[in-house]
Amino acid sequence: MSLLAHPLLASFGGAIEFIFTPQTSNVTGGRKVGGFDEVMELTFNQLELTLFGLAAALIVALPIGLYLGHRGVGETFAVALGNAGRAIPELALIALMAAVVGVGLLPLTIALGVLGIPPILTNTFVGIRQVDQATVNAARGMGMTELEVLRKVEAPLAVPTIFAGIRTATIAIVATAAIGTIAGFTTLGDFIINGSIYGEDGQLAGAIMVALLALTLEGLLALLQRRLTPRGLKLRHT
Repeated sequence: MSLLAHPLLASFGGAIEFIFTPQTSNVTGGRKVGGFDEVMELTFNQLELTLFGLAAALIVALPIGLYLGHRGVGETFAVALGNAGRAIPELALIALMAAVVGVGLLPLTIALGVLGIPPILTNTFVGIRQVDQATVNAARGMGMTELEVLRKVEAPLAVPTIFAGIRTATIAIVATAAIGTIAGFTTLGDFIINGSIYGEDGQLAGAIMVALLALTLEGLLALLQRRLTPRGLKLRHT
């Protein structure tokens, strides 16, 4: 058997063809499905939903984590929230938001924001608390205000840990956004969930695009983390 005839490679090839070339579906009356235009439309929908959900999580979790970490209070709350976040069933959360708020972009944004809050808040708190206290006291001794200590000393030194939480939240959000289709906002998950319409090639194509989107966001956040990390910390880890 040649490599090109291998079932796995054949399926992958069919998925790539689905991404770039519209296919005829047997259950849509001959209407073409897939193709570059439709795939890109759903990819941008998923990206939009992911960014809205991540922004909601950051707006809530980042200030709380910075404040609690700087004040040195709320450790039990931060750790417990992080543990609880890992136990949240994503599908049940989306279903709950759909029942309470309705369907569409807004309830999905809220649900994904809730999903992203625990890792961001916990890592932000831990990152701030791990900053060397002698460095913090030296900054205060130089006359810095508490806000300046947080903004110029603690937050920059905590960047790696904070971004670890942000990157974890981003991957969870972009993966969960794939099931946004069931709550009235069509994403790449439409290809995966509606296999009877798009076929196995469409399902695999949807999975490939979700993975590529996740890897792209992860790479961009890694670059941003490196840019924001103080030079001294970069040298310490090289």
